[in-house]
Amino acid sequence: MTNNAAYSRLNPHMAGVRRVDYAALQDRIDAGYLMLGWADPFFPDPCLPEHVIAAAKATLDEGGAHYSLPIGSPQLRRTIAGKLARVNGMSIDPDRELIVTPGSDTGLWQAMQVVISPGDEVLNPVPSYPSNVRNVELMGGVNVPVPLDAERDFALDLDALRQRITPSSKLIVLTQPNNPTGTVHDRATLEALAKIVIDHDLLVVVDQAFEDVIYDGREFVTFATLPGMRERTITVFSLSKGMAMSGFRIGYTVAAPEIMAIMHGTAVNILGAANTAAQAAAVAALQAPSFVDGYRRTFAARRKLATEIFANVPGVRFSAPQAGLMLWLDTSSLGNSRDVADHIAQKARIIVHPGENFGGIGSGYIRIMLSALRDDIAFADALRRTADCLGSFDPQN
Repeated sequence: MTNNAAYSRLNPHMAGVRRVDYAALQDRIDAGYLMLGWADPFFPDPCLPEHVIAAAKATLDEGGAHYSLPIGSPQLRRTIAGKLARVNGMSIDPDRELIVTPGSDTGLWQAMQVVISPGDEVLNPVPSYPSNVRNVELMGGVNVPVPLDAERDFALDLDALRQRITPSSKLIVLTQPNNPTGTVHDRATLEALAKIVIDHDLLVVVDQAFEDVIYDGREFVTFATLPGMRERTITVFSLSKGMAMSGFRIGYTVAAPEIMAIMHGTAVNILGAANTAAQAAAVAALQAPSFVDGYRRTFAARRKLATEIFANVPGVRFSAPQAGLMLWLDTSSLGNSRDVADHIAQKARIIVHPGENFGGIGSGYIRIMLSALRDDIAFADALRRTADCLGSFDPQN
């Protein structure tokens, strides 16, 4: 960065932010590199059913070039409330306990900003979605990593969490299911966590972006439905993953009325209004969601294929994900995650996500998405090419 004195006036919490070379990434995409790193289902191929696309088009034809309410259209909020009752076991007031956001990233930012003041300690089970760590730092909070238990499929280590609680602790940020590990925290663990939350007067932000894809009939628990957690939990949801609507940028957040009042009051300042046509598409998707069943079958088949392929790669360890669209590979015996990812990009023209971005022990892992490409044969070929690169990786060259 230049030595211009004006830069000394920047927010000091931004000092550690590194430039991301998005131009170079776009060059690789334009050159035909395959993206197995993005959590963008079926990228770059068409995937959405016609009724979702038609709803967006019809809204544009009928005046959808205008703002909706900053908190989301009444129709979408009512539709989401129906989904929450049906899927999550939550009965909410769509006018007082819900806000529509331009994607779950902005929802996570707003949820944390409502809680975090400079100096507050935030307990962050890691590895975790990078923004859940970075947001804390940018807000002047103190990030307190809590290592997940790698020996138990990255289960939440409640003893490790208790040991890190101090009088300055205010918030826990939980990904459920976990991104990047695909772990689903079970009911007994979450009930024990709820007791800790009450005993220490904490709040919880839950990133629930991958809730739509759960494997092997495993029970999925929405943390806010546990006794005493409704008033202490802000839950952030997404339509980008399970519904493959990443480009529409629609998410939503649920919280108790006292918390949501602040979120409504800051909607214009932090969020703006979500895209009007995208909201109409979200209504259509949520009202007729059966297409998601096909996506689930695709992801389950790819999970099975990926575990078979990578089980034969020397030096690579993993557990089959319990949920989500990703495979979290332990490549620590091969080398640093960025070196491994660079090798795959150079040799196979495939981009995976270096684990170091996810915090904790991530520097020894890479994340591979099971959702890229619409064609299953092309996807299988990409997996095999990635596995071949891992099998031939030599950290000395």
